[in-house]
Order: sequence, then C-alpha cells, then structure tokens
Amino acid sequence: MLTQHLPDLGRRTVLGLAMAAVVSAAPWRPTFAGPADTAPQTPIMQLDNALLAAMKAGDTASFDNRYRALEPVIEQVFNLDAVLGASIGLSWATMSDAQKAKLEAAFRRYTVSSYVSNFDSYNGQSFEILPGVRPVGNGEVVVQTRLIRTDDSPVKLDYVMRQGPAGWQVVDVLTDGSISRVAVQRSDFRQLLLSGGVPALAAGLGRKVASLSGGMLS
Repeated sequence: MLTQHLPDLGRRTVLGLAMAAVVSAAPWRPTFAGPADTAPQTPIMQLDNALLAAMKAGDTASFDNRYRALEPVIEQVFNLDAVLGASIGLSWATMSDAQKAKLEAAFRRYTVSSYVSNFDSYNGQSFEILPGVRPVGNGEVVVQTRLIRTDDSPVKLDYVMRQGPAGWQVVDVLTDGSISRVAVQRSDFRQLLLSGGVPALAAGLGRKVASLSGGMLS
C-alpha cells in the first residue's frame, strides 16, 4: 500500500501566499521563473504560487486541468528523479534504463496527482517561508516553511534543497520538521518491489494515481 505522505489537509485546507491568484472561466496557468533564480527559497515561492492558484480554482477547474497546470511547476521545483532514486534505495542503481524510465513516468504522475488532490480548495490559509536556510551537509540546505491555518496550529513543512544544473530543487519534504517523505516512500516502495519487482511498483503507483484523481487518471 502506498502512503500519501503529504500534510493531512483534506479537501477543506490549502496553502496560500499574500499574492492571490484570480480565477476566471478561462484556462489558467501558473507562472514560474527559470533556473537562473539561484536563491533556495525561490522554487518554494513558485510552488506556493502555483498551489494557491490551483486551490482557488477549486471545483471550477477539473482535476485534469489543475494537473496540467501544476505539472510543469512541480517538474521544475522538484528533482523527481533524485527523489525516486532515494525512495527506491540501492536497487535503483541495478535497474535498466527501460525500468527506470517506466518508474520515472509513473512516479511523476503520482507526485503531481498527490499535490492536485491535497491542495484543491481555499479557506484563508497562508504559507510563510522563514528567513535564512539551514545547511544539512553535502551542499544541501533546508528551506523552513509554515502552513498558517485559520482554525488550527501551524504545520511545519520543510524542503531539503540541492543545487544542480536546473538550479535549486527539492529532494525531500519534511512534515512537522522531521518526517521524511523519501523515508516513508522507501518503506512503501520496498514492499512492492519485493512482492513483484518494477511491474508491481509501477502498477501500485498507477492505482494510487487513479484513486487520487477519482479515476480521471491512471
């Protein structure tokens, strides 16, 4: 069973920033900067803007429409191949290029679908990026953020960032400041790989996407 390790926000909770997005009947697309922006916080600001637009769209935009809007942002903000490799562990290095490509496509759809499903409505929350970054070794830093909720205590969402050819990108997400999404996924993925190898993991990710999208994607 794949664990959807994102904040337990439900359909009534969303992230926000001070900059609001105007939702109209026309198709919308979030904007994001290129890799020339070198501050580690910049990709997180881009992600928050895109999520806010999707949340404010809510039921006025279909799952597929919000998916297509968030996909390019998530692909830039996250180093999805690095996250997948770390989530699989040592066996990643032994997989063929064809196996890796199959899992990369399935994992990309799963990751985007997770954000589309979790951040789909707005009721006044805001997202705060704390000043500075926290070095964690190997050139990586943590951008610390808080989800400010109107009816509950804040939730810590910290992003482990690594700089590469595409600029600073997310390689892990820490919920409550310590719960690693990569670690949780590694446990889930290991069970599927042991039960049926790459086909089982790819199928498991596909089932999760179908569940998250209400059958609109698979």
